[in-house]
Amino acid sequence: MAAIRAAVSTDIRRTEVREFAMPEIPPDAGLLRVELCGVCGSDWPYYLNYPKSKGPLILGHETVGRIAQLGPDAARRFGVKEGDRVALEEYLPCGHCAYCRGGEFRLCDETDTLNKPGTVRYGSTPVAQSPGLWGGYSEYQYLHPNSVFHRVPDNLPAELATLALPLGNGVEWAYLQGKVGAGECIVIQGPGQQGLACVVAAREAGAGCIIVSGLGTPTDARRLALAKRLGAHHTINVDAQDLLGTVSGLTGGAMADLVIDCASGGPWTVVSAIRLARKGGRILIGGRKGRPVPEFDADILFTRFLTVKGMRGHSYHAVELGLQIIASRKYPLEEMCSHTFRLDAVDEALRTVGGEGRPDAIHCAVNPWT
Repeated sequence: MAAIRAAVSTDIRRTEVREFAMPEIPPDAGLLRVELCGVCGSDWPYYLNYPKSKGPLILGHETVGRIAQLGPDAARRFGVKEGDRVALEEYLPCGHCAYCRGGEFRLCDETDTLNKPGTVRYGSTPVAQSPGLWGGYSEYQYLHPNSVFHRVPDNLPAELATLALPLGNGVEWAYLQGKVGAGECIVIQGPGQQGLACVVAAREAGAGCIIVSGLGTPTDARRLALAKRLGAHHTINVDAQDLLGTVSGLTGGAMADLVIDCASGGPWTVVSAIRLARKGGRILIGGRKGRPVPEFDADILFTRFLTVKGMRGHSYHAVELGLQIIASRKYPLEEMCSHTFRLDAVDEALRTVGGEGRPDAIHCAVNPWT
């Protein structure tokens, strides 16, 4: 087989297409022919603060493709065969720790590349670590023995299939962790891909009132309109409307049963999330803020009997449910699939996700074969 082409991040805001030799596939591993790889919002801050200590690496962890090669031991362990169409999770858990055995493998230490150097994770492992093909912005991706697979129907468009992990996050946050139920009110701060995924999950769970807030920018205006088409009952432009007052008016003063902070940028949304919750309400923080939360009256957590929880990724079950929702075609999720880029345009893809490239981005993808 000819050399494998991949987009390699080499420095801050710099990517170049390189060629890699076809790796030897041991009995317990395999090789995936990448069909399409989604561009996660987490790739953008990584791209802006490239850790030079790691060296060049291939980003991308929302990969959909077909099994190209599979060792005999891997075939038995993975439960798939060559030619099967699958979506990969970014995690490569150990499989034997208490978290893995308890079904919470996203908490396994082997998935924590920030706090445990040397761990392997798709989309954040340097090419110097053999065989180097650890990211989805590549024609082929190496299948580690601990890879986590999800089967993808053959008739599902690849663009929709790349939403498996983002929608899995929405299911995890709104339904499995947030426990939004029939008739409840949920406020979702931020109409990006994660916020929109939470809208879909909340609608599936039977939420009675789904409110989405965003900025007054043209981009957020279009995303808020899409939130309505995906099932939100109300949207709020926080630049033109008082967020707390509007939610109070919509709920008759009761406020929200569940608030999910999916907003990017500064930490002020953490404070607003806490203020939006009713007594006994739940607040989920769905993203790193990068800066300390501004001062606020911490006693509100006690006086209002609030539950605050930080979110980290998705469970296997959440991604499976997400794929079922996608395959049902009940929602116009194709409207979330805004842009697809060539392999030699990964820089532009990342800038677009970061708000510096093409307009109207929601969920972007990279096609390594164009």
